Amino acid sequence: MSHSPLLIDVRTAEEFAQGSVPGAINIPLDELPTQLETLQNKGPITVFCEAGGRAGRAKMLLQNAGITEVTNGGGWRDIIV
Repeated sequence: MSHSPLLIDVRTAEEFAQGSVPGAINIPLDELPTQLETLQNKGPITVFCEAGGRAGRAKMLLQNAGITEVTNGGGWRDIIV
């Protein structure tokens, strides 16, 4: 049985407040480096943003920190839960 991924919206808090994916948490891309330790061993993670660009940078950042189960979900309107 696979775990549902942890959904992380890497847009700004202002963007997140205007709507996001149900169940997602908001960790803006510029704050992500300070949260790496808390995201270790969380299982699969899907990162997303407005169109996928920031999510791509977030995925690379997480993978460089040794968090390997990361998916770029693209834009938040494309996420299916």
